[in-house]
Amino acid sequence: MDIKRTVLILGLAIVSYALVVQWNNDYGDQAGTVAITQNAVAGDLPASGSVSDDLPVASDEQADEGNGLVPVANVANNALIRVETDVLQLAIDPQGGDIVDLRLSQYPKRSSQPDVPFQLFENSGERLYVAQSGLVGSNGPDARSSGRPLYASAQQDYVLQPGQDRLDVDLQFSESGVTYTKRFTFHRGLNETCSARDIEQRKKNCVNEKAYQIGVSHLVDNQSEEPWRGNLFAQLKRDGQGDPSSTTATGTATYLGAALWTPDEPYKKLKMGTMDDKNFKQSIEGGWVAWLQHYFVTAWVPTADSTNNVSTRKDAAGNYIIGYTGPTVQVAAGEHARMDATLYAGPKNQTTLKKLSPGLELTVDYGFLWFLAQPIFWLLTVIHSMLGNWGWSIIVLTLLIKLVFFPLSAASYRSMARMRAVAPKIQALKEQAGDDRQKLSQGMMELYKKEKINPLGGCLPILVQMPVFLSLYWVLLESVEMRQAPWMFWITDLSIKDPLFILPIIMGASMFVQQLLNPAPPDPMQAKIMKLLPIIFTFFFLWFPAGLVLYWVVNNLLSIAQQWYITRQIEKATANKN
Repeated sequence: MDIKRTVLILGLAIVSYALVVQWNNDYGDQAGTVAITQNAVAGDLPASGSVSDDLPVASDEQADEGNGLVPVANVANNALIRVETDVLQLAIDPQGGDIVDLRLSQYPKRSSQPDVPFQLFENSGERLYVAQSGLVGSNGPDARSSGRPLYASAQQDYVLQPGQDRLDVDLQFSESGVTYTKRFTFHRGLNETCSARDIEQRKKNCVNEKAYQIGVSHLVDNQSEEPWRGNLFAQLKRDGQGDPSSTTATGTATYLGAALWTPDEPYKKLKMGTMDDKNFKQSIEGGWVAWLQHYFVTAWVPTADSTNNVSTRKDAAGNYIIGYTGPTVQVAAGEHARMDATLYAGPKNQTTLKKLSPGLELTVDYGFLWFLAQPIFWLLTVIHSMLGNWGWSIIVLTLLIKLVFFPLSAASYRSMARMRAVAPKIQALKEQAGDDRQKLSQGMMELYKKEKINPLGGCLPILVQMPVFLSLYWVLLESVEMRQAPWMFWITDLSIKDPLFILPIIMGASMFVQQLLNPAPPDPMQAKIMKLLPIIFTFFFLWFPAGLVLYWVVNNLLSIAQQWYITRQIEKATANKN
């Protein structure tokens, strides 16, 4: 009977595994495939006629007019201006000069589709996420009741050529004797001396600091007879949809929302729920405003010496807006002026973000244990610079962390080994005490004292190590370097789940082996629950990123080796003593 039951359980396990793998193959990437297909069919993107452009009123004399928003009529225009560099593919809507589409050439949407770049900005019927800027105020062309200005450009397609380090794209609009030039400045992103393999491994010295920085300048040439007054504004507009870049099972593990810099808080989060309840308004010198998602960030960075009115709001369509309005600029007749801003749209690279603006590197959000996560990330990058593979780097990092905590782990395993050695004596005490719990408790305390066993000795070292383990969890989950990073064999992307679920199964098996080395809990019900934990954790880890599961597998295997060695020593010493 036992043999039949074992065969049935084994067969059920194999069938269940096959069903899970097949379900993953059939439906695991279905949503992403549909999105790509829709974009491919759509062809050219719609212009901003479908975007509700609620722009700020900035000038002092208009500050009391209405609710602070100017309803702007839009003119549909599908002649988008397309720009391509070695790291960016984007489209600019001439109606207002907003960036309505932006894709990252070096970051494919999926590792299985290397020719389909990940899309940050989008203006379609399915999703809205755009970067807007312009001039408002007394004479600002974006504040006209007739609609935002329709810019003209010398050509419709711009490409950064080989050997060219900089590309300027000028859009122009003239009205009432004033000529407006909206200039976008792009820079070469990759070091041309790097090999394709170096670029694939995303070595820092292969990516230029300004790779994902877009300079946006507004030039005003006032040839009218009257002085010109206006204010620069820059904002990010996004709908309330989920994170398309998330690789977690729920899609909500990492922060999705707005953030900004203030003198009191260098990294202030503004969740969508907070923006639903109230608007944020504050005058800030320098700083930045940003929108965060898993692995990527977009941010407007004003000039450091300017004082701007930073605010958040929602438009009539329910889209979230975070941005800033600069100080009033006056241009005398016959004079000209220039107002600058920088748009960052790309990966969360800490080094680049820190140089761009103080506090912007904190958008790589390691949580409340950031002070531990930062040195762990630094060590991981050092290891990777030598090995060139993030999977092996995780294994080496796990080994180093295990070595650091070796004394604590050893103390924990010695305590558990002693508990295991005296398990027969504890069982004898239970039989002697029967239902008398007080007698059993006194007998066990005397036994612990005699054998020099601390019942909590196995728990405290583990508790001390937990902050480090949690910090490493967030490093592996939040760092863009892990995205689509291959290890070996079937693991082609450490940031998503194991496609064959082999690592989670190994992890569950290692947990089961660990339990065999630990003393059995005195409570029968607790013992049954502990036996179920490996199964529960196996299913729990099925959709965890492979890099995290790899860490747990290596950590468990090292723990098993250490615990087996210490347990064997304790049992041998106990046998010699008896």
